[in-house]
Amino acid sequence: MKAAKSLGLAVTLAYLAAPGSASALEFSGYLRSGAGTADGNGRQSCFQLPGAQSKFRLGNECEQYAELDLRQDLLSLDDGSVVSVEGMAQLFNEYGHTPTFTGEHGFTRMNQAYVEWSQVPALNGGSLWAGRRFYKRNDIHISDFFYWNQSATGAGIEDYALGGLKYSYAFSRKDSVFQKEYINRHDFNVAGFDTNPHGELELGLSFIDKPRHIEGAHSGWSITAQHKQQDFLGLGGTNTLALQYGPGPGTALGSTGDVLLDDSAKRYRLVEFFDWQITPRLGGQFLVVYQKDERADMDDENWLSLGGRASYAFTEQFKLVGELGHDQVDASGGTRKLSKFTVAPTWSPSGPGFWARPELRLYYTYASWNQAAQEAASRMAAGSALSDSGAFGSARHGSNFGVQVEYWW
Repeated sequence: MKAAKSLGLAVTLAYLAAPGSASALEFSGYLRSGAGTADGNGRQSCFQLPGAQSKFRLGNECEQYAELDLRQDLLSLDDGSVVSVEGMAQLFNEYGHTPTFTGEHGFTRMNQAYVEWSQVPALNGGSLWAGRRFYKRNDIHISDFFYWNQSATGAGIEDYALGGLKYSYAFSRKDSVFQKEYINRHDFNVAGFDTNPHGELELGLSFIDKPRHIEGAHSGWSITAQHKQQDFLGLGGTNTLALQYGPGPGTALGSTGDVLLDDSAKRYRLVEFFDWQITPRLGGQFLVVYQKDERADMDDENWLSLGGRASYAFTEQFKLVGELGHDQVDASGGTRKLSKFTVAPTWSPSGPGFWARPELRLYYTYASWNQAAQEAASRMAAGSALSDSGAFGSARHGSNFGVQVEYWW
């Protein structure tokens, strides 16, 4: 595979570039894989509401997915700074198809390939980087929702320390290989505002240049304010609250949006989620997302996502995990609704904690949705689980069961 060959080449060059000064090669990654069925009638079909930007993922993922990452320090300089290279291969393949990771139902790509000069004294411990990388990604684990994601192909200065704060700037041309056009984006971040004991505020501004090679295009911007509170309510977890706003192409809220949108298009978003580990055996995550889209040439849409996942370990290696989630989209044609519940007996050889991995899960998932959701799915995503041409036909409920392994290292 091209991605694997490129990653191997990067590693080989790393060793050749600095034989004697490089540290050991670091290997990390992520993997999820499994098999499932929809009501016993064919391959698993996952539940996502049309207009919702995420779905509750436990027992509701319909793909084999892996990220394989290699990082090598090339040089350790006398001033304490380090020059490193990092590359990551990403593999994706839908359930029910031969796992070739190519073609219509899968892909393989290099989603990271960059050089970093870190711990630079002139930057007060900050770093310089260039290439394609995951950059300042903020997500909610149980819904896999990357609500503030500045990943890109570009270059930047990260975490320049001054006056107790950390400043970052990145210039990029592409969010990912799936973005067809080259579009300039500027991301500014300031982190480290101490708001209260164990609380910290971060601010971000993204500006998208008007691309002159695209007729009718516009510039855009977005702002984000995010507060993280450690040891929230004394429950041993972290609470995150983010407020976001962007007009025009800034409606992507951190990444590059549709440059054909003008300032009459606006997006507002509130994100609230809480991770907890009350005892070594009882943990979980809860989320609320509210998003409002305004469009001058079409009806507005409001999206609400509400739910949580809890994990309780009966022994050091056996957990019972449950997840309940509800998504709702107010749009033309009525209010679409989807509710989903999953129960998953889980083997966890690394321990009883909520975040301990690997996990091997047996799961049962049940979902129900209303007529407005089915009509929207039939129109916008024919053949999907909620549509009248999908795995559950004209019914407005269905279930999946299967087995899945998830592992990160």
